[in-house]
Amino acid sequence: MKPDLIIFDYDGVVADSELLNNAVLAEVLTGIGLPTTTDEAIATYMGKRWLDCRPLIEASLQGPCPDTVHADWTRLCHERASSGLTAVPGLAGFVEGLEHPRCIASSSPPAWIELGLARFGLTGAMGPVFSAAVHVTRGKPHPDLFHHAAAALNADPARTLVIEDSTTGVLAGVAAGMRVVGLCAGGHVRDGHAERLEAAGAHHIALSWGEVARLIG
Repeated sequence: MKPDLIIFDYDGVVADSELLNNAVLAEVLTGIGLPTTTDEAIATYMGKRWLDCRPLIEASLQGPCPDTVHADWTRLCHERASSGLTAVPGLAGFVEGLEHPRCIASSSPPAWIELGLARFGLTGAMGPVFSAAVHVTRGKPHPDLFHHAAAALNADPARTLVIEDSTTGVLAGVAAGMRVVGLCAGGHVRDGHAERLEAAGAHHIALSWGEVARLIG
């Protein structure tokens, strides 16, 4: 497929940040009395914006989620990014040779995305940044963010390729009528991850950015 637009998710696709994000979230949730492992956080919250994570946390707590959770999660992720945040292996080479229009469409807030892009030397190289935290009412797995990005760039959804690492994101891309690559190249990928992305509807599975490059030709 030679797409007219490539939409990149951010965490787990551009930034190898899913382990960092979910380890911190598990730590913070455990600290408020909701024992959570990193793998449990990945399984429950990965790919979702905070607005959609909070009700899940409150259901588990059977009560309100303290406002400090989001503040502490954000602060600790930003602090640990200075030593623990890297790009997904192979991304830089893929982007360097890329001629297609591209953008980022992520559940994460713009400040987190911009921090990583600056750290990786990719500021401006990924095209516009669209965030479900600010640009749409409904986050992934709804297709709204992907539709918003395609409309902003005058792209036909049927000619758009989405690259995602979470079932939530894959579901959103499929619902948007786009071709979806399930990327399994980040440090958070465990046994069965590719199968879960396939079950969510991913049209292709790629274990590396090299495989994505071969897919788009």
